[in-house]
Amino acid sequence: MPSNPVAPRPHAVVLGASAAGLFAAAALTEFADVTVVERDVLPEGPEPRRGVPQARHAHLVWSGGVRALGELLPGLVDDVVSRGGRLVHIMGDMVSRAPNEVWFRRFLATHHRNLVCSRDLLDSVVRDHVLKSERVTLLQDTAALSLEGDARRVTGVRVLAGGGEERVLDADLVVDATGRGSRAPQWLVDLGLPRVTEREVDAGLTYATRVYRAPGTTADGAFPLINVQANPAQAPGRGGIILPVEGDRWIVTLGGTRGGEPGPDPDAFVPFALGLADPVIGELLRDAEPLGRVTVTRSTANRRRYYEKLKRRPDGFLVLGDAVAGYNPVYGHGLTVAAQGALAVRHVLRGTGLTAPGTAGALQRAAARPVAGAWDLAVGQDAFYPGAADTPPTVVERLLARYVDRAVATGARSPRAMGALLDVMSMERPPTRLFSRDMLVPMLFGPKRPHLDGPPITEAERRAARS
Repeated sequence: MPSNPVAPRPHAVVLGASAAGLFAAAALTEFADVTVVERDVLPEGPEPRRGVPQARHAHLVWSGGVRALGELLPGLVDDVVSRGGRLVHIMGDMVSRAPNEVWFRRFLATHHRNLVCSRDLLDSVVRDHVLKSERVTLLQDTAALSLEGDARRVTGVRVLAGGGEERVLDADLVVDATGRGSRAPQWLVDLGLPRVTEREVDAGLTYATRVYRAPGTTADGAFPLINVQANPAQAPGRGGIILPVEGDRWIVTLGGTRGGEPGPDPDAFVPFALGLADPVIGELLRDAEPLGRVTVTRSTANRRRYYEKLKRRPDGFLVLGDAVAGYNPVYGHGLTVAAQGALAVRHVLRGTGLTAPGTAGALQRAAARPVAGAWDLAVGQDAFYPGAADTPPTVVERLLARYVDRAVATGARSPRAMGALLDVMSMERPPTRLFSRDMLVPMLFGPKRPHLDGPPITEAERRAARS
């Protein structure tokens, strides 16, 4: 008897070998063969590349993202740690001041861990895990030009190889993960669809980053992250972070909003840090050896495109990562959102066919859930900077901001409340967690410890940076 022919697997094309693109490719290999189209030529190891200029600045993955990475790419987190990354306890391994100028105690009772390493290392390990799949094909030095299809369905993408050859890649699903510079809004207009609604909240933040050799004996132990966040109520907002990473290095990123921006002058870097509301970062840098120049970035606005709300949208097309929403990097949520969005895609596809009508819309709506959570966290702070948005914060937004400030103040004094606060900040639980008993009881009836009057860094840690 003749055997039944095996139906060919669907084909997905992912535009961009960004973290978001590779996470999406990892999720899609369960259901399709995947072609990743990347404009750059990717490095062999943990090296910088032109398409990720923000990689030079401090990055981390919140615990909600660590959990998502563990589900999406088993073994990846362990591989990052084996190559020099760290799982950092929040707040035990951190010295952190909140935007309302409250210092957090270094409580050890919570389970939350951040994954900390250079962005170059993380991207390299992600590439190693994703691109080794026999279901993934990488096209490097290739640019996406336009979508193929019509307003009802996208059927592929036209690309241009580095040698000048144009061709069409047929696809059952095209995923745009090309980042902040995504051309998807115009591509959809070219197909006869309405332009997607966008919103921007720009605190006017400029970042300056310099890498240092870990000073003294700090490389011999797990030196804490040092984080001084800017206060929106005291414009211009200025802050900074010391991120100890692999290779016995500190990535130091300083930031300032309009009228208080850091610049590229290397001689001004430490004085800027000493001029923060608390000088702890500058004090720790006094004896540190710089390992390169100062890198400055000014493209830090929160920008969101509401693809999930399009009344008309084509099947076969999905937008993920920074192409949907880019956040002020100070909050560190971009990588976590990208991993959680890929997991959401995988979850939907386990219940419906990749080529079924309406699947792309369901994927876009599912991926929007972590986007919305991170957006609210970022905009809830940045909207209060002068000139950040076309309209001032609403009464409701102001009331919520006051409540969050009170939640932060409570978490700084109560490990129970800190657990609830970190569930939200780490993107493990929705914002409604801030109204749970774990927050409300300490807020209303808990012990009223005094707030710390300075950074909770030990004298031994200060000596280690001077040795």
